[in-house]
Amino acid sequence: MSDLRFEDLGDGKFAVYGELTYATATRALEMSKDLFADHARIELDMTNVEDGDSAGLALLLEWVNWAKNFVREIRYINIPSQIVAIAQISEVDDMLTKGERWTGII
Repeated sequence: MSDLRFEDLGDGKFAVYGELTYATATRALEMSKDLFADHARIELDMTNVEDGDSAGLALLLEWVNWAKNFVREIRYINIPSQIVAIAQISEVDDMLTKGERWTGII
């Protein structure tokens, strides 16, 4: 199984390690439900994500949708270049920042 883990950095900030791919996206979504539940503001640092694909992009977009539906805010830092490229080709890259209602405050 592909490696994926979250490190809780406190105050709704998490570091993501491993892969955001088809092999890990479902597990990441399930893990995030408990991790994000108690936070109004969530920040995900993906500096240590080694690989990403279209399923990783779908996961990030799902988290933005979740944040909107549950009145939360979500911000991504250092999105893997593979995911950014897929988002740009698909013309959804602007959607990755839709959860950043507090930009500049953190």
